[in-house]
Amino acid sequence: MTTARTRNECMANWIAFLLPAALLAGAWGSQLIGGLYPCEMCHWQRWPHYAALVPAFAAFFVGQRSIRGSLVILAALLIAVSGAIGVAHAGVEYGWWQGFTACTSTVNLDGLSSADRLNAIMHAPVIRCDVAQWTFAGISLAGFNAILSLGGAVTILVLMRKAR
Repeated sequence: MTTARTRNECMANWIAFLLPAALLAGAWGSQLIGGLYPCEMCHWQRWPHYAALVPAFAAFFVGQRSIRGSLVILAALLIAVSGAIGVAHAGVEYGWWQGFTACTSTVNLDGLSSADRLNAIMHAPVIRCDVAQWTFAGISLAGFNAILSLGGAVTILVLMRKAR
């Protein structure tokens, strides 16, 4: 018999797994299909989501409830870290504060001569961290990551609290 406690925990586990998976799929899709190359801060937002997938996935296979709950909470905290980085990045894009990273280029210099390297660098697009490549309703991708990640993390933690 399924109780509200186990339903809440199960729902939290699914959100903890599907949210970072969906956000990473969106990031990779916008890069590979949409041609929106990530800046350095965009990459920073992806790492906590990759990390969150591990405990969220593992929680599906752990029998002991306390360990399973701890794994889901760990995933939620990692998702929140990505959201916090998203807030920092969005703030840089909107000019609320100064950025703290170099811009990123998509150029691959492996095996090129000096002249070819210079030519590749001079013709490569530079991906600036302080300029949003895409927005919807005035919200950048970093802003959407912040909203969805922090909202998702809070939702997971509330569901886990109800499950206790």
